[in-house]
Amino acid sequence: MAEYSAWSEDSARLIIAGLVHLEGATLPILHALQDEFGYVDPEAVPLIAEALNLSRAEIHGAISFYHDFKTTPQPARTIKLCRAEACQALGCESVVVELARTHGIAVDGDQVGDARVETVYCLGNCALGPSALVDGELIGRVDAARIAGLCKHGRAHS
Repeated sequence: MAEYSAWSEDSARLIIAGLVHLEGATLPILHALQDEFGYVDPEAVPLIAEALNLSRAEIHGAISFYHDFKTTPQPARTIKLCRAEACQALGCESVVVELARTHGIAVDGDQVGDARVETVYCLGNCALGPSALVDGELIGRVDAARIAGLCKHGRAHS
């Protein structure tokens, strides 16, 4: 699980200043901020806008357009469960139902312990679905019990 720094305007300014020279710097800056803090703090929006001579609306638009950018601190672990067609054909929706019914875990719902399960559409592991991405590790043939265990403790390769 990733370790992030606490939000700091000074650190954010340094990150922005180090990347402002890049062509199309908005996305590299947003990624760098999220890599450092675990999310893009709304206080960074005016800093980025000023540095790139863009409007706050343009920066906010980029953050809200891309699903992976978060604007609040996130749980220590996010489990991304594929719900695309191939994984549906291999039972991902029954995993979602069982997670809720048996384990009290709502996909795209509230955090459980230090984890949250969220929907993604296609992890490129279609033949081994249902698939999940946990701490950057792709896991095939997941079931509800395994995902519940990963939410509460454990590592991806248990």
